[in-house]
Amino acid sequence: MSSLSIRGAAGILRFAGTGPLRRDDLANIEVDQEGEVLCQGGRIVSGLAGPADVAIDASACTVIPGFVDPHTHLPFYGWRADEDAARLAGIRYETLHREEGGIFRSSRMLNEASDEDVLGFSANLAASMLRHGTTTFETKSGYGLSVQAELRQLRLARRLADRVPQRVVSTCLAAHAVPKDRSAGEWIGEVAQDLLPVVVEEHLADAVDIYVETIAFSLEHAARLADGAQHLDLRMRAHGDQLADNQTASFAARWGFASVDHLNHCSGGGIADVAETETVAVLLPGATFTLRQDAKPPARALIDAGAVVALGSDLNPGTSPVHSMPFVIALACRSYGLRPKEALAAATVNAAFALGLDREVGRIQEEMRADLVLVDVADIDEIAYRADHDPVLAVVCGGELVHVRPGAEERIQRR
Repeated sequence: MSSLSIRGAAGILRFAGTGPLRRDDLANIEVDQEGEVLCQGGRIVSGLAGPADVAIDASACTVIPGFVDPHTHLPFYGWRADEDAARLAGIRYETLHREEGGIFRSSRMLNEASDEDVLGFSANLAASMLRHGTTTFETKSGYGLSVQAELRQLRLARRLADRVPQRVVSTCLAAHAVPKDRSAGEWIGEVAQDLLPVVVEEHLADAVDIYVETIAFSLEHAARLADGAQHLDLRMRAHGDQLADNQTASFAARWGFASVDHLNHCSGGGIADVAETETVAVLLPGATFTLRQDAKPPARALIDAGAVVALGSDLNPGTSPVHSMPFVIALACRSYGLRPKEALAAATVNAAFALGLDREVGRIQEEMRADLVLVDVADIDEIAYRADHDPVLAVVCGGELVHVRPGAEERIQRR
């Protein structure tokens, strides 16, 4: 049983207690001054029987929980830089989507690629995410747009999870776009009746997601899909209020969804409804940044009202080609008004809660999975302050040392 110790840290960000952090608890985070973290058998422990197999010198550094990314669109294949250039020239995202671009284009790219090409492309991205400190992430379907193609993407997501050291959970986002040969209602019925039972039978996903926008699906469709998911004991999530106020935040909170993501146009009523529940507001500054949206989620109002706020990358080839959670934290502070410690909590403990993994990851506590990031700053406010600096010196994932920055090898001792 392998063991690992991290000693001499300037600080350790543990997040005391259980459950998500709200209101002042988000910002009033205490960093333990000096100390050590011990890991054995992939878990955090209180003590070791003997010398550690791997010992890390953390002097002048801070130990934080591994980042949890609760919203990515892996696995996918290929980029769409030309569409980004078109948007920068003034073409709207909605126009590209309706003209066979956007989600439809990524669907074609995925469906035309071989399984190994998709897995290789996505595994390389997951490896880069790991080097930037992401030790847990979510995958989604949504680029299949037929029952069999959606199942293929979910099966590829499972194979991706087997290839990477991170903890991975999967979501069925078949309701991402309306297939060209069906109406929205027809596709929702097909997803609920034909796709989701197979998803459950093969254990391909833990949750169901839906994109509620004028270019995609309505709240009526979300209600129908939520009924089907509930009968199959699947958690429900939603993309919502990204391009317009569709009242998705209120709907998701009242229906008990696990999360509602984006929220650029969330209304005051939506803020209040989400704050009264455990529905997590997952904010995605990478998409706001890429799309150059003037409308920002009401992050400060959500936090002040008591909502559970999390951060994700929204890694996808069209609207958020972003995978570094330190960069997401910097964006959230600059663009959404989060404070540095709030953003760190939103990218770890609250993001874990959004995925239903808060008893396993997101904190540095005994018996929890040993996912740790050693950052080269004594003051964690520097993570948000130095936006173009990669602060990650070393990453421990599942108790194993999986990344050391070149030049920092002298900090590692192996027995």
